[in-house]
Amino acid sequence: MTAPHKTDVHKAVIPAAGLGTRFLPATKAIPKEMLPVVDKPAIQYVVEEAIRAGCDNILTITGRNKSAMENHFDRHWELEQALERKGDELRLDRVRKSANLGNVHFIRQGEPLGLGHAVLCARPHVGDEPFAVLLGDDLIDETEDLLERMIAARGTYGGSVVALMEVPKDQVQLYGCADVEPIEGERDLVRVKSLVEKPEPGEAPSNLAIIGRYVLDPAIFDALEKTEPGRGGEIQLTDAMLKLTDPGVPGGGVTGVIFRGNRYDTGDRLDYLKAVVRLAARHRDFGDTFRDWVREWAASDEAAGKAEHRLMEH
Repeated sequence: MTAPHKTDVHKAVIPAAGLGTRFLPATKAIPKEMLPVVDKPAIQYVVEEAIRAGCDNILTITGRNKSAMENHFDRHWELEQALERKGDELRLDRVRKSANLGNVHFIRQGEPLGLGHAVLCARPHVGDEPFAVLLGDDLIDETEDLLERMIAARGTYGGSVVALMEVPKDQVQLYGCADVEPIEGERDLVRVKSLVEKPEPGEAPSNLAIIGRYVLDPAIFDALEKTEPGRGGEIQLTDAMLKLTDPGVPGGGVTGVIFRGNRYDTGDRLDYLKAVVRLAARHRDFGDTFRDWVREWAASDEAAGKAEHRLMEH
């Protein structure tokens, strides 16, 4: 039986320094992480997920023109006072919630040198502790317990843990990919033997893609220090984790948690729209009404006519 490891993971890192070029011109002046998903910015969903898993000390890695995120998680006294005067307690509570979620810090990456470099920027904050990394583009449905399962896997097997999701084989080249072997007695936990960043078609070792959740041993920092720029001229987190797949090295061993739940890629325009629709359909205030409208619109002559028009254009 595997000896238990320390399971306390209280710190999280959220890399959020990307330019959001896929959403231009919307992201010319607004950080992509601040784009609304129904009535909250995407970054708030990610922070709330970290806190639900017990990671209430959060460092967000930002870049230029990202101050809107800091403002969002700060108090807005003038707005709060205006809502108090109106007696609007509902919206006042919503405004205050984002400022009271947890201990949220911000630093700038400085140079766009890749995800691995962004994680390395967190070393002074994290110190010699295991920590979670949550990518701001990936939203995990709030009904899922992925990060909690990953922290538990770290407690059982030590080392680092990565979230994996099955994707169509023709999409594997868009992700980091894992070569895995089963762990006896486990259903959705696997041992990661190797990692490849965006493999060429036909060269992927599996269809298990790395999605944006990690629980990392602090040994990752030394590995990142020794990692040369890889694909795209950036320091890839996948390349550094590859060095830790050997369970014989200090802090080594990588476990994969296979995720079969709902994930929304808000870094992609189409998936972003799908996320808005899915979450709006469940919204406590107007979900029922919204679902009825979607059904009516999808069956309408307007929807059919516009779809036919697009087909004729192509």
